[in-house]
Amino acid sequence: MTTYQTAIDAIRELKAKFGNTWADISPEDAARMQMQNRFKTGLDIAKYTAAIMRRDMAEYDADSSKYTQSLGCWHGFIAQQKMIANKKYFGTTNKRYIYLSGWMVAALRSEFGPLPDQSMHEKTSVPALIEEIYTFLRQADAKELNDLFRALKKAQDAGDTAKAAEITAQIDNFETHVVPIIADIDAGFGNEEATYLLAKKMIEAGACALQIENQVSDAKQCGHQAGKVTVPHEDFIAKIHALRYAFLEMGLDDGIIVARTDSEGADLTQKIPVVKEPGDIASQYISYLDTTEIDIADAQEDEILIKRDGKLHRPKRLASGLYQFRADTQIDRVVLDCVTSLQNGADLLWIETATPNVEEIAHMVNRVKEVVPNAKLVYNNSPSFNWTLNFRQQAYDRWVAEGKDVSNYDRAKLMSAEYDNTELAADADEKVRTFQADASREAGVFHHLITLPTYHTAALSTHELAQGYFGSEGMLAYVAGVQRKEIRGGIACVKHQAMAGSDIGDDHKEIFSGDNALKAHDDAKNTMNQFSAH
Repeated sequence: MTTYQTAIDAIRELKAKFGNTWADISPEDAARMQMQNRFKTGLDIAKYTAAIMRRDMAEYDADSSKYTQSLGCWHGFIAQQKMIANKKYFGTTNKRYIYLSGWMVAALRSEFGPLPDQSMHEKTSVPALIEEIYTFLRQADAKELNDLFRALKKAQDAGDTAKAAEITAQIDNFETHVVPIIADIDAGFGNEEATYLLAKKMIEAGACALQIENQVSDAKQCGHQAGKVTVPHEDFIAKIHALRYAFLEMGLDDGIIVARTDSEGADLTQKIPVVKEPGDIASQYISYLDTTEIDIADAQEDEILIKRDGKLHRPKRLASGLYQFRADTQIDRVVLDCVTSLQNGADLLWIETATPNVEEIAHMVNRVKEVVPNAKLVYNNSPSFNWTLNFRQQAYDRWVAEGKDVSNYDRAKLMSAEYDNTELAADADEKVRTFQADASREAGVFHHLITLPTYHTAALSTHELAQGYFGSEGMLAYVAGVQRKEIRGGIACVKHQAMAGSDIGDDHKEIFSGDNALKAHDDAKNTMNQFSAH
């Protein structure tokens, strides 16, 4: 492990090698700058974070209480503040990841403007956002370490060797803000070659985990909307292979592939795969199609028919040419999708469900575990679910099953605020609170994420500020609702200039120019100094 002292020693050796031309280069300052920039490339980050995820997966296999979590982020600054908050409130970033949502890239980062989650946004915007997130996380490292180095210099100038040793230890043992990103590659943005090429760009940007779904790439829909069209297993497996080859080419032997199945909510397929022998994967896929037995005399010209159990069947086909699955096959198809994905190189599963119900998730996962015992899920704690209504209805149904009195509740109207302070609402909220732990213990969920939380928090906080500021509260809406809370909560962003790097820049100028440096911080006219005592 590189320490501040070993970095100083390395620079001293270089100075000796290059002689007088390096006379003004300070080993201490150069070592400081190296320590503040631990990761030089995106590949450095991908290799570091892949090892973290592999360790966490092994720990979860041994103890299901050790699940991991993330929040979806649509900008580097949002991701940065999330990880700064984790270190501030919990002292660590352990088992906290970042989720990069294709939905939010489409809605917030496309040059076309807001788009639905249908893979219409520029594919290059995904690796660009990965790179942006890691730029902001590395800057958080640099800022926090810069503050430590300032404190170290102050202790050294005061001759306080004990304090200097304490701060040096903090520098040497500094925990980075850089954490794994699980990055959404949608359905691959094209064929398997397109998927491979995009995957390489995402890995180069720093992604150690790629999530890919089994929808048709040019007919892709949001997982919580209708009209989803899945692909035969052979097509999906080819894309899983493309991701693995991309990881291996880029030197990530332990890169993570998350295979997402949309089959629970999908009832269409674009094509009928070729059966090579009875009972193979293609045959199983075809067996789920909705068909009607017909006589050959009733067949139409140029019609596609299927032979099943010695008889002819007409598959149900829409005007679009898409084929319909039988309505009762969703769970069976999910299980088959999961098993075949794990058997062909995927590391983790993602199952989209209609509601956040632990028992329903466990029902599917337990069937997968019959074939692959260590199967693990990445689960979307989606804002597309009405969590309040779902869990109040689950509580209502549980009460009915237990013989409890529910006469004071209308199941269809449980979202109403009139129920907020009731016993049933408290029961439901407790189940919401423990949902992640319960699902990890009972349903194999290794990683819990909320896909779109910061989309909603940005909207909510902006609405609340606008309501007050443009209304009767005026400037008090910002002062009381934002700044005062930042000051009293010790939120670093209250000093927004420093958060954006002004202190780092000042110190760099002093390192580069010495007494000639023109700095922003020390001047009494710098209004950020008003926050120094807080």
